[in-house]
Amino acid sequence: MSVAFTKEQDYEAAAADLPDRPISKHPNLVTREGLAALDEALLRSRQAFAAAQVAGGIDVDRSAMARAARDVRYYAARRASAELVEGAPKGVVAFGASVTFLREDGRRQTYRIVGEDEADPSKGAVSYVSPLARALMGKAPGDSASFAGGEIEIVAIA
Repeated sequence: MSVAFTKEQDYEAAAADLPDRPISKHPNLVTREGLAALDEALLRSRQAFAAAQVAGGIDVDRSAMARAARDVRYYAARRASAELVEGAPKGVVAFGASVTFLREDGRRQTYRIVGEDEADPSKGAVSYVSPLARALMGKAPGDSASFAGGEIEIVAIA
């Protein structure tokens, strides 16, 4: 069959119709660092959008314009709904606190409980809506919590 009779996929057109990034149904709680990161992400996305417009916008690269526009919408919505939480209660696991715990296998781990956008378990930050954070919230040093089919013991809170 001749190439003239096949329909090639228009990847740029498909990219131009990118769906919006999902917005969580949970309150958008943020730490001071999380708020600063949202501000920075919003600024970067606005700069990317402006750069895509200068470069010719939709006529030149639909995917760049679509990604930038989607990111601007997402970060603008997240920044508008951000609720800064400061001053976690002392002595119990709460939003913004770092908690150290022992697993049954002897591993000692520390995580900070943060907002959804700033969560990165590889960097020691978990979302306050994560199963781990939910298991730990309200607990104090010496308390145990059920997590992932086992028990963990809270050692310290900072």
